[in-house]
Amino acid sequence: MMTTDTQRPRPGAAILRTALRRNIGAMIAGTVLMGLYQAAETAFPIALGLIVEHTMQDRSLGSLGVSIGSLAVIITTVSLSWRFGMRVLQKANTTEAHRWRVQVAACGLQPVARDVDGLKSGEILTIATEDADQTADIIEVVPLLVSSLVAVVVAAVALSLADIRLGLLVIVGTVGILSILAVMSQRIGSSTQEQQAKVARAGAKVADLIIGLRPLHGFGGNHAAFGSYRRVSTDAKRQAITVARVNGAYAGTALALNAVLAAAVSLTAGWLAFGGQISIGELVMAVGLAQFIMEPLKMFSEMPKYVMIARASAERMALVLSAPPVTVPGPERPAPGGDLEVDGVRHGTLRGLKFTVAAGEFVAIAPYQPRAAADLVAVLAVNAAPPEYEGVVRLGGQELADLSVEAVREHMLVNPYDAEIFGGTLRTNIDPSGGSRTLPEAVEASMLTDVVALHRDGLDYAVRDRGANLSGGQRQRLSLARALAADTDVLVLHNPTTAVDAVTEQLIARNIAKLRRGRTTLVITSSPALLDAADRVLVLDEGVITAEDTHRNLLAGDEAYCLAVAR
Repeated sequence: MMTTDTQRPRPGAAILRTALRRNIGAMIAGTVLMGLYQAAETAFPIALGLIVEHTMQDRSLGSLGVSIGSLAVIITTVSLSWRFGMRVLQKANTTEAHRWRVQVAACGLQPVARDVDGLKSGEILTIATEDADQTADIIEVVPLLVSSLVAVVVAAVALSLADIRLGLLVIVGTVGILSILAVMSQRIGSSTQEQQAKVARAGAKVADLIIGLRPLHGFGGNHAAFGSYRRVSTDAKRQAITVARVNGAYAGTALALNAVLAAAVSLTAGWLAFGGQISIGELVMAVGLAQFIMEPLKMFSEMPKYVMIARASAERMALVLSAPPVTVPGPERPAPGGDLEVDGVRHGTLRGLKFTVAAGEFVAIAPYQPRAAADLVAVLAVNAAPPEYEGVVRLGGQELADLSVEAVREHMLVNPYDAEIFGGTLRTNIDPSGGSRTLPEAVEASMLTDVVALHRDGLDYAVRDRGANLSGGQRQRLSLARALAADTDVLVLHNPTTAVDAVTEQLIARNIAKLRRGRTTLVITSSPALLDAADRVLVLDEGVITAEDTHRNLLAGDEAYCLAVAR
């Protein structure tokens, strides 16, 4: 069930406020430490000016020793405050990015709106990684902005003590620089948001290509598909170049304006010293501050850009986090070991489909149209939520609409014919949680034993992503072993043996019937072996059940059935 936090609409600004609010402690500590760092950095040229002033007056070794000691304290403060301040902020940044990644991923695993403003799974992946990271950067941006402001204020105060005109020059110049850059940062935000959308679309396209690479090669469509990806990627590249130009113009303008302000402070201080209005020590301080203030001014002027990037990423995350659920899951749980009932379901090609699988029964459905089988699987797997179809599905006597998604999936496992194989080992693919009590039996029932025996590592044999180092039949048996090892009350299998040979298929059918004896099992298939192993067979034609009997009786008395399933 989705948490209240993920159900509540979250525009980008609200996401940023949430990130700031739950990291307020780390941000305060980071701001204090980074402010101390900037103050100490700014104090360095001030100390040099005072050293020059007093050393020239006193000309004593004691004054020189105190001066050297003061510089050592300042340098130590600079080093330690930066080290620990950035450690605090980066830890908070990394933790916050992790929280948003988990939250976006959780939404991706829940029944949210099927079309999230046109986003595909590959785009959601980009949002859960790059956009989550860039949103969390706001945790560092605010303390660095405040600490840079501290440096500017300290420098302005110190220069004002020497001559009020120098302090006013720093304040007026800083305000002017920020005003210009604030306007430019708006362009960065809009350009960056467009770039992120195009990069995400390119990621979604390549994810689709990887999934469909085998069939694309099969009918020679790979060149056209790659051409399509090249066009999407080129579009993303052009937008990235546009963003780079905007960022370059922003950085160049900021650097030029900062340099102009530093030069203006230095020249003004030189003119005042030439006229005898400030001392040599104050001139050294002013020139030093003009040089040192470049860093905080640069950091200060870059912050609006990073704020706009974080805002753009937060807005993209809001597309996923604000997506309304197709259905609000109920609080009920099905009765253990219950039956499965489909009552008058209309969805896609299904036309008032109605059947019941009693508790402990092994039933097979022979679909004459593959699309009808896919539509039924979508309903049972809650990929199509109750509001999307007419009729009722009951599990253990409870309607699916009254059950939480977690309760449905704990009680009933729907294993699709194209189940994913993950990088890892045979063991981790069969038993991801490591808690299965029927793993050996599942391996044997799925006839995966010969795959295990082929390799010295056995179940610990390394499997590549998507099972690239396994054959089609091995991947299918691995998927079946995972479904059987889950040992759920209700198991739904969709074409579990299409890629295995007839002999192996016969053995698997018998093994499934034996292992699942007393457990509710529904197999959607046209395999004669599995149909023969079932207690009864339901014929699904044109979206409704048209016949019901044992496999052998149907073979003997139903010519259409015989033509559809006989091999």
